[in-house]
Amino acid sequence: MDANTIRKKFLEFQEKKGHKVIAPAPLVLEGDPTTLFTGSGMQPLLPYLLGEPHKDGVRLADSQPSMRMQDIDDVGDPRHTTVFEMLGNWSLGDYFKEEQIRNFFEFLTEVVGLDPHKIYVTCFIGNEKYGIPKDEEAAKIWQQVFKEAGIEAKVAEIGSAKDGDKRGIKPGERIFFYDDKENWWSRGGACETTPIGDPCGPDSEVFYDFGEDKQDEAKYGLAHPASDGARFMEIGNQVFMQYRRLEDGSFEELAKKNVDFGGGLERIAAAAIGSFDVFKISLMRPIVERLEKISGKSYENNTDEMRVIADHIRGAYLLAAQGLAPSNKAHGYAMRRLLRRAILRALDLGISANFLSEIVPIVAEIYADLPDSILTHREMALDTMLREENAFRKTLNRGIRELHKLSRNNKILDGKDIFMLQDTYGFPLELSVEECYRQGVELSKDYLKEFEIALGKQRERSQTASKGMFKGGLSDHGETTVKYHTATHLLLAALQQLISPDIVQKGSNITADRMRLDFNLDHKMTPEELEKVEKQVNDWISEDHEVVFDEYEKDYARNTLKAHGQFWEKYPDQLKVYTIGDFEKPVSREVCGGPHVEHTGVIGGIKIVKEESVAAGIRRIKAELILK
Repeated sequence: MDANTIRKKFLEFQEKKGHKVIAPAPLVLEGDPTTLFTGSGMQPLLPYLLGEPHKDGVRLADSQPSMRMQDIDDVGDPRHTTVFEMLGNWSLGDYFKEEQIRNFFEFLTEVVGLDPHKIYVTCFIGNEKYGIPKDEEAAKIWQQVFKEAGIEAKVAEIGSAKDGDKRGIKPGERIFFYDDKENWWSRGGACETTPIGDPCGPDSEVFYDFGEDKQDEAKYGLAHPASDGARFMEIGNQVFMQYRRLEDGSFEELAKKNVDFGGGLERIAAAAIGSFDVFKISLMRPIVERLEKISGKSYENNTDEMRVIADHIRGAYLLAAQGLAPSNKAHGYAMRRLLRRAILRALDLGISANFLSEIVPIVAEIYADLPDSILTHREMALDTMLREENAFRKTLNRGIRELHKLSRNNKILDGKDIFMLQDTYGFPLELSVEECYRQGVELSKDYLKEFEIALGKQRERSQTASKGMFKGGLSDHGETTVKYHTATHLLLAALQQLISPDIVQKGSNITADRMRLDFNLDHKMTPEELEKVEKQVNDWISEDHEVVFDEYEKDYARNTLKAHGQFWEKYPDQLKVYTIGDFEKPVSREVCGGPHVEHTGVIGGIKIVKEESVAAGIRRIKAELILK
């Protein structure tokens, strides 16, 4: 059974069990500053697990695309990925352990068709310090479930994972008790670190056995479900939220108990085909096969490179299809990092030409079954990713060429060298470090500190160069210059609206003869893009929008008014904000010292006369007024 079929069958199965199938959440959650991406199936459901009623009832299920960038350095082994899909079902004060355990076992064995003899489970051993008993209830349910399948399930009390590495498993053992490092769930981890007031409880994890020959005892110790070896792989976790931590640090049982289940789609699919390697499942194998064809190399001899590429392009596609674009901040930076790492590994395979145009359509087809409610920009994803590939290959070629020059001249590269590659060629710090590692180029011991010193000196130079400028980058405060200044605000707003919401002003210079705006963008603007931007600015001018200003507290301007600004950490606590257009839905709202015209109509119009590159990732537009 392939992964898409497993997803479909899981949701159908849960519907038959009385669950309401809900839409998955986007990878980027609105209003959640705690994490960049949705990192688990339960994350969007947390308010309801904490007690808030859900509009769709007390039995819910979904399949949630998730991303964990913290795992990026582990991608390359058979099981780690940054992007994955979590099959989930929840009971909000309805059924509890018996129904959950039986349902999941039924789904694995009767729907997916897994061999029950290869299924092993874990339970919570208890915590005497906090008076939390061993989860005998879950273990007895499991014993009965296995017995009904014709399997004797002996119980083993392991304790810690380290104890298991030394002890291993004995014949007939199938249910294993572990401590709160393995089988306790709370937002803070173990019992001791569970936050006050939070629901929490024991969990029961389910593992699939890929065979005794998969364990590397010399490296990982004896095999057991919680070991790091390759014999067992976790395919699902059932969290039984039955306690709450009190102010005094103790725990009490909840009157209303919840179930939170999450099962890795990729891992269940790997178990279904009997392979510990998740990159051989249907969500990955088509990508790998195309890489083999493009590179002329086999997966078996190039597993690390092909796994990284397959994983990273999947993740970047899901972000692009949700409307994100690569940038140098937050979510956009994570997307850029995924794409650039994939391109670097493609170079390792000898793929020197652009290749995303061959891979992305395959990924799009793989995820055709995901709902449009989260993949709202499918048709734009390929173009978004191709622009980044084109821009990065230019950066990459220049940066690698210069890095090799430096390494030939200097036996050891220091932080100043690395900073120069970033400052002059746009070759980021982390890529320089990775390239040095791959090429065997030695870095100085304190290269990071040296890099920061060089960066600090550049900032000082930039601040010194800006002294003596008029407010807003104006050369004077004459009438024509003020018109240009207001038009610059409109130009920035048009770029953000039509080209990329991640665009920010990187500098401006305004005289009585012309205006000049620098901004971040990773590609040369097309004539069509320039024409659209120019038209939008002139439309706003023709609409004669009012231009007003007022002073606000910094936090209010930034967080409530959503004013555009460049240097929030340097702004005073009270600052001036200019709004162009309707106050509730403004054309432009920026932190600025002024001055500006009172109505846009007096500007007349603008003509873009030039668009050019001024640095890596920085573009410049020069424009002139059309006086009327």
